[in-house]
Amino acid sequence: MAAPDGPPDPACAGLVPFSQFVLKVHSRCDLACDHCYVYEHADTSWRGRPRAVLEEVLARTAERIGDHVRSHALPSVHVVLHGGEPLLAGPALLRRAAEELHRALPQGCTLDLRIHTNGVLLSPAFLDLFAEYGIRVGISLDGDRAANDRHRRFADGRSSHAKVLAALDLLRRPEYRHLYAGLLCTIDVENDPVAVYDALVALEPPRIDFLLPHATWDTPPSRPARLGPHPYADWLLAVYERWTSGGRPVPVRMFESVHRTLRGRSSLTESLGLDPADLVVIETDGSFEQVDSLKTAYDGAPATGFTVFEHTLDQVAAHPGIRERQSGLAGLGDQCRSCPVVRSCGGGLYAHRYRTGSGFANPSVFCGDLMRLITTVRDRTDAAPPARSGQPEPVQAVLTDGQFDQLAAGHGDASVVRALAASQLGLTRTMLAAIGEGRPDAWQLLTALDADAPRGLDAVLGHPYVRAWAARCLLGEPGADLGTLAELAAAAALRAGIPFELPVPVRDGFVHLPTLGRLMVGGVGEARLAGTADGFTVRGHRIGWDTPAEGAWQPVRRVALPGWTVALEDTDPQRASHQWPVADRLDESALHGWTGALREAWELIGRDLSGHAPGIAAGLSTVTPLRPGPDGRDVSAAARQAFGAVGIARPATAPILALLLVHEFQHVKLGAVLDGHELYDRADDRLYHAPWRPDPRPLEGLFQGTYAHLAVTEFWGTRVRAYDGLPGAPAENARRQLATWRAHTAAAVETLADSGSLTVLGARMVSGMRAAVGAWLTLPVGHAAEAAADEEAKANRAAWEARLTGAGERV
Repeated sequence: MAAPDGPPDPACAGLVPFSQFVLKVHSRCDLACDHCYVYEHADTSWRGRPRAVLEEVLARTAERIGDHVRSHALPSVHVVLHGGEPLLAGPALLRRAAEELHRALPQGCTLDLRIHTNGVLLSPAFLDLFAEYGIRVGISLDGDRAANDRHRRFADGRSSHAKVLAALDLLRRPEYRHLYAGLLCTIDVENDPVAVYDALVALEPPRIDFLLPHATWDTPPSRPARLGPHPYADWLLAVYERWTSGGRPVPVRMFESVHRTLRGRSSLTESLGLDPADLVVIETDGSFEQVDSLKTAYDGAPATGFTVFEHTLDQVAAHPGIRERQSGLAGLGDQCRSCPVVRSCGGGLYAHRYRTGSGFANPSVFCGDLMRLITTVRDRTDAAPPARSGQPEPVQAVLTDGQFDQLAAGHGDASVVRALAASQLGLTRTMLAAIGEGRPDAWQLLTALDADAPRGLDAVLGHPYVRAWAARCLLGEPGADLGTLAELAAAAALRAGIPFELPVPVRDGFVHLPTLGRLMVGGVGEARLAGTADGFTVRGHRIGWDTPAEGAWQPVRRVALPGWTVALEDTDPQRASHQWPVADRLDESALHGWTGALREAWELIGRDLSGHAPGIAAGLSTVTPLRPGPDGRDVSAAARQAFGAVGIARPATAPILALLLVHEFQHVKLGAVLDGHELYDRADDRLYHAPWRPDPRPLEGLFQGTYAHLAVTEFWGTRVRAYDGLPGAPAENARRQLATWRAHTAAAVETLADSGSLTVLGARMVSGMRAAVGAWLTLPVGHAAEAAADEEAKANRAAWEARLTGAGERV
């Protein structure tokens, strides 16, 4: 290792930077929970640590995090104040922790600061402090009193339940409600799962986390014989049934993670999926430790030997134990690697794999339960109707009245966007059925996958550019060849881990596998690709899923953000579906720039444009980098036939990237709505005035632009509110932009309403759009901004009318 703060250590190359930190502020607890991994399991290191965190530890920890943020250009970090019981540290020490962290972070980095507590000591004094520093509060509770009292008691046996409920009543008061982060429940299969779930939901949490009890192969979890071979899966599935039948009233992290990983996206928890862990623990004495759950494995398991006083966070990130937990599929044993649900399960929580003699190279001690949970959820999740035997099946409109109204208001939550995605997948399948028999070998493999591995197939067919390619094929456009069908079949079979052999095209020296990446093999023509559960072979190249990137094998790279994973698509030849030229493969510097910009833009969307975040997380799977626009102009696009993708040339600032993301995703959503719902008379071939363009637009084009500019108006409205009357050029620009875009959008809404061509559903859509823009019309922007916007509108209208009259166009 390099000396502290010395030159870069070669061992740190390629590390995953930490963005999540658990800071222990007290090492003791006022409860005596018998399932606690800190005090009741194998590790005993807590005995020799200071009870309260040392002030010099707080200062040095904050400095280390600040240095790490600057080194990796992190736009945000997540810090949890933890214990033991962190409230035992007292308000003064918690204030000092918050002050040090806020002081150390560079400008532009957002601090997501939280505290996780048993709630027993929570009081208005603590909550006033937390409100001052924006510290959100998560509370541990195992359900109703009977369930909670099985484990969460005081040392003398008294119940803690009433005190925790009192704390939650306090936290749910209007003045503190915004601090409520959620509830954490450890599963005990002796408890009634529905009663536990109902008790937690009644407390109106923003989120529920269900945790499997910490266990290893040496100390396995309780499995009462009367409950069958998979009691933990059965317990969770009972909760899942209650959750889904009740309309999913609250996010449940485990269930959402299963849904996401089944679709090839990132997990929301380290206990599922293959995403690299980016968390580190700082103990009260300043020791860096790996994840806390390792305390259940053996004494000293989480130790690194590093401290905040002597080592940088980059050195900690290079620790073999940390890297092992980040190794994904390559770090799993043979049994896990060959499992059909490995990409969803991820081998389970790392600590739960431990067995004396073989270490962590085992399946999870909950392996059977995880298999049953994931496969049952997979089978219960509604699938898009398959296209079998080459017969197209009709795609039905899938939006309920409530979902349609959400979209009309300019947003649309995850369920809305998932419904649109399902209808789009159905359209793609129908289009493939119309062209599939032109490539019988690939079509035969696709139909076999449809029967045996529909999820793997859907993950590929849901790729945005599959439909774009299919549309070009059906229109007979140049460059749309049936070789892509073989590429799709190969990618789907590889995702499913099903052995096959198939000739695939070689394009400009590359074999392309949609959603996976491309392999440089040289030459042109065709190459025979042989796939197995572990990878594939083509022209002498053997590629496994642990093959290093950026050699001959160039995988699709995904940016994993809190709650959203998005692919930076720079390998698929079908991505050239936008009106602007696409960028070439991103080098490391450009990739780093994109990753940082997306992190910051996503943080801004979640904070200021929160109505757009759930839909984007559910449906925007792909960002395609474009080449810079002429004269440095910001350019972006959404292809009508590529649901789930947007093309963007990375702008200079993250706020503009956030604006382009929400703007273009509006086009994506409305395109899917128009595929399934009649909003206007398609026989209307008149051209209409769009206040933001000099050229007249057909009715669909006006609809698209107006809907997209709802998001633009909202973006500038939130910026104006943020400036709140402050002077300066940025504030004045925001006010002028809001004045301009709200006027443009409101005028376009009335043009749509007056067209005489709207259907009943279209009129309902326009009514919702009118209400959405109307909410911004009364926000004060000042006379100068209003006057400038009015002049711009008049000039645009005059230029449009002159052009229209000269061209003899029909209004």
